[in-house]
Amino acid sequence: MRLSKLFISLLAFGLAALLCLVAAYFSVRVIENNSIKEVRQELDKAALTWADVDSDGLQIFLIGTAPTEAARFDALSAAGRVVDASRVLDQMGVADTADLAPPRFSVEILRNDAGISLIGLVPASTDREALLSQVRDIADDPGQVSDLLEVASFDAPDGWADALRFSLWALEDLPRSKISVGADQVQITAMTDSDATRRKMESDLVRRAGDKVTLSLDLSAPRPVISPFTLRFLIEDGKAKFDACSAGTEEGRDRILAAANAAGLNEKASCTIGLGIPSKTWPQAAELAINALAEVGGGSVTFSDADISLLVPEGTDRGVFDHVVGELENALPEVFALTAVLPETPDEGEQGPPEFVATLSPEGAVQMRGRVAGALERQTAESYAKARFGSGASRMSARIDETLPASWSVRVLAGLEALAQLKNGAVTITPDTFVVAGDTGLVDANATIAQLLSTKLGEGADFDIKVTYLEKLDPTLGIPTPDECEAGIVEIIGNRKISFEPGASTFDSAAKDILDDIAELLKKCGDIPLEIGGHTDSQGRETMNQQLSQERAQAVLDALRNRRVLTASYRAVGYGEDQPIADNGSADGREANRRIEFKLVRPDVTEEDAESQDGSETETEADAETEADAAADQNEETQEDEQN
Repeated sequence: MRLSKLFISLLAFGLAALLCLVAAYFSVRVIENNSIKEVRQELDKAALTWADVDSDGLQIFLIGTAPTEAARFDALSAAGRVVDASRVLDQMGVADTADLAPPRFSVEILRNDAGISLIGLVPASTDREALLSQVRDIADDPGQVSDLLEVASFDAPDGWADALRFSLWALEDLPRSKISVGADQVQITAMTDSDATRRKMESDLVRRAGDKVTLSLDLSAPRPVISPFTLRFLIEDGKAKFDACSAGTEEGRDRILAAANAAGLNEKASCTIGLGIPSKTWPQAAELAINALAEVGGGSVTFSDADISLLVPEGTDRGVFDHVVGELENALPEVFALTAVLPETPDEGEQGPPEFVATLSPEGAVQMRGRVAGALERQTAESYAKARFGSGASRMSARIDETLPASWSVRVLAGLEALAQLKNGAVTITPDTFVVAGDTGLVDANATIAQLLSTKLGEGADFDIKVTYLEKLDPTLGIPTPDECEAGIVEIIGNRKISFEPGASTFDSAAKDILDDIAELLKKCGDIPLEIGGHTDSQGRETMNQQLSQERAQAVLDALRNRRVLTASYRAVGYGEDQPIADNGSADGREANRRIEFKLVRPDVTEEDAESQDGSETETEADAETEADAAADQNEETQEDEQN
């Protein structure tokens, strides 16, 4: 009986233990399943789908290959947000870095008065110490260079070395700049000292970048100080134009240009925005004056600070003139002073006025003829011309006329000063007219000349500016001169040679690179008169040689045209065997004679041209005494020239 009770008790305890084990097992399974489910949901929520989850009891295992170490850490963090971090076991791996996409390498270079800072990520192959050494050489103070660069062990992308090299070159000339360097693009934001410096720097940077670097530029310049503050607007033969235009703000500029457009200005125009405006009412005064000129129908209006000169065409009705001038005087702000001129109609039969003419050739030679007020005035003008244009490039052949107006010498010197703004052209001066005409490479030449003449000639002065800006003459754009282009071709060819298949006009394999290099130069030269000459040796018939040389010269011309070179002013000439440069009796000599030559086509100077450039003029018997003085002076100049 006692044994039965003991057995029943043990059996009860055994059943209870078994039930507990079963309950514990199922509880753990529920916890495992819930934990796996919740962790997997958290991983999916964090976009970590590469990670998988498993469990063993209460332990949670994270399995998978993380793309980066950071992604692996994110997976552990996500799991730790669901279950106790002590239960999470890391069984993840990290992908080999060789299989990963490289990061975007870039460097921000900041330069200002406080120094230079480098911020960004560079490839491990970049010589960091050499880079920092170059930057320290550029910095005003090597101690003010901040190195905030990070390095990644990936190969440098294509274009990285070229972009970095170009950026350091640009940094040297830009003391206030931000340069963003990337393998695909270099972005430069900088402040330059002046508008001329800005344009030159833009040209230099674009040329230096070439095809290797994609460049984005944002260069700015401080507003210039304009003194005197000048505006000159003309209506001639129904055509309106600006010789000079200045404004203090964008709003003022827009107002002035709107008035000019309403007055008949059809061509594109701009106003220089600068400092030094004499009054905030400048745009209003300019608008009123332009409207008045349009009402008259022609003439010019010139502002020099607060002084305004209004000149109407000869023959303008006096009533119209008085009406327009009266309304303008009443409407102008008080600070402005108006001088209005109605030219008198000359009497019939009146002789032509005396004149002084100075011409500037494209080669820089200055010829001065006409009349000057005295010997001292002639010497002064000649000395001034030699100082501005070079003593060897100036020739004076003007004669003395003591009856000239008192202001004549001032007008002559002002004319020479205006001529200095041109590449070639002429200044023609009479007592009542002042004309500057020619070509220039200076963008602001018209405005500069207008400012100069309005200051030198005084209020009410009548002058006409017919100056054309030609991009090819602009020194800030770095466009080579025709002579530089000719010399550049010789330098490019060097010891190489444009050669052909024997007896044919087909290029051999070595000619392509030479033609590519020549084409790149000629694209910068623009429309220059160039002769491509073909030459052969003396072997074979003369007629065949001439024909072959012509075909080869034409082949070179066609090859340049196919490379997008402007060849409208080029000509191909075959000289055959007529111009040897070596002995045709030897193999080396014949090889030298088979050649292509590039030469500028220069204008022939005829005797008539030489006489016309001499600047001499026929004088009347009434001026015999003055003529004798001029002849004596000319003889003295000739003797001096012979001694030199």
